[in-house]
Amino acid sequence: MTSNDTKGVESYKIRDIVDFGTSSKLEMKGEKNEKSKLYDSSQDNGVQTNQYSSIAPAASPVAQEDPFTTYFEEKVPIPENVNQIFSFRKLWAFTGPGFLMSIAYLDPGNIESDLQSGAVAGFKLLWVLLGSTIIGLLLQRLAARLGVVTGMHLAEVCNRQYPTVPRVILWLMIELAIIGSDMQEVIGCAIALNLLSVGRIPLWGGVLITITDTFVFLFLDKYGLRKLEAFFGFLITVMAVSFGYEYVLVNPNQGGVLKGMFVPYCAGCGSQQLEQAVGIVGAVIMPHNIYLHSALVKSREVDRKNKKDVKEANKYFFIESAIALFISFLINVFVVAVFAQAFYNKTNMDVNAECNATGSPHTDLFPLNNDTLQVDIYKGGIVLGCFFGPAALYIWAIGILAAGQSSTMTGTYSGQFVMEGFLNLRWSRFARVLLTRSIAITPTLLVAIFQDVRHLTGMNDFLNVLQSMQLPFALIPILTFTSLTSIMNDFANGLVWKISGGIVILMVCAINMYFVVVYVTSLNSVLYYVLAGFISVAYLCFILYLVWHCLIALGVSCLDFGSRMQVGLSRHTDIYLLNDMDGA
Repeated sequence: MTSNDTKGVESYKIRDIVDFGTSSKLEMKGEKNEKSKLYDSSQDNGVQTNQYSSIAPAASPVAQEDPFTTYFEEKVPIPENVNQIFSFRKLWAFTGPGFLMSIAYLDPGNIESDLQSGAVAGFKLLWVLLGSTIIGLLLQRLAARLGVVTGMHLAEVCNRQYPTVPRVILWLMIELAIIGSDMQEVIGCAIALNLLSVGRIPLWGGVLITITDTFVFLFLDKYGLRKLEAFFGFLITVMAVSFGYEYVLVNPNQGGVLKGMFVPYCAGCGSQQLEQAVGIVGAVIMPHNIYLHSALVKSREVDRKNKKDVKEANKYFFIESAIALFISFLINVFVVAVFAQAFYNKTNMDVNAECNATGSPHTDLFPLNNDTLQVDIYKGGIVLGCFFGPAALYIWAIGILAAGQSSTMTGTYSGQFVMEGFLNLRWSRFARVLLTRSIAITPTLLVAIFQDVRHLTGMNDFLNVLQSMQLPFALIPILTFTSLTSIMNDFANGLVWKISGGIVILMVCAINMYFVVVYVTSLNSVLYYVLAGFISVAYLCFILYLVWHCLIALGVSCLDFGSRMQVGLSRHTDIYLLNDMDGA
């Protein structure tokens, strides 16, 4: 925090908030005075300093002596005295957080979803990938704005605004999402190392190697924030070159790629293609990535009391995020197009014959039948090697390894921000990655030791379902808090953003719930059905609780019932939400 922020903390105390435990006894005049304290806050350099952004996260006395930080101590300065409408110098200064965020769109889970989409539906689902990426960009915009305007990331805001029990539940759900994502990244790295070593490194060995290499890479942040961001940029470049090479080698039909991308139709598609489309949405939009991006933007020096600076930061962060996600989209398109061109409508018999002709030792992966080819990131590398030579296999493995390594490190930072924000715990990244990686390694290692690669890659289906179930716990809070004027001031969501954001989040959550239902029904077990039923009741109750608060924040005052209606707070639902939850 800057010195100005510290003064703000001293100036605006929680005493200015209406005590709702006794609010029913207040006279209307007293109520009006209390509300005016919240809204008629001081002006500083043309921006209204709101009550929320002036309050620091709760901290212990020790933490108050030692300033609480949730990101790198180093902050990137922004060039001054640049008066142009658009400045490449300023864009370069803001470049970094969006590219780190975009890595979550390129993790091994996404790559597997891409190749399966191409093999199952050809080019027909590219428009779903495009739409998912655009929706992801709009959601990331909300996350970045929250971090820039308030100076806090989403986990910290949740910590301030939700009561203890919902706050802890939210933390546990996001931790599950991070651990599930980490498991996918471990699986991807282990498979990549197995492919690169021609099987000499067993899968369990690759799993163990991922423990050590992540710690090594985490030491990079000791050399400065910009160097770390440059390293992530290098890994994205490796992925672009690797999968771009496969794209050029296979030479897909460019007309088919463009048609699939811009014509929202899937001719002749059935339930399998529908499930794959749902899987694309679930794989692209990651819950912990919303929390991550809202924290990453804090690494730039932005004067939050200056409205012009805040507006400028929002603009450049959005441009940078759009560029980063455009690059990630192209990389995903490379993967979809390669498998759509080369392996769409291929049967196991076709692939077995080709692998036999090239002397591949992996023909047992493809039984002698006419079933449609089913691929994953392991078999994807094998079939590329069979059809296009060993170079295609090794370059594919390098791309998967880069995807796994980069996603692992950003997952570690997500975990650190979430833990510090929700629980006010300050762990070193070393301790944090040790905890997360230990939890992720154990089941993955057991499967790798006692099962084969098919069971290992099969875990991705379950992990994708796990990620889908956690998505509402990021999307609903981010829409809630960015819609509150008492938090965001002039940067709160307008009516169009509230309506469109609510529709988008409702649609994404519905799609992902469909994906969960399809997965559960495919288990064909009464015990699983009963267990899923009990979990669903608790899950939906908590979702409804979050939705209730979100709708009040969006202005649905009829839901603001009870004693709060008696003091007229239905006209100021953002005050109600802040006071009621902050006092819990």
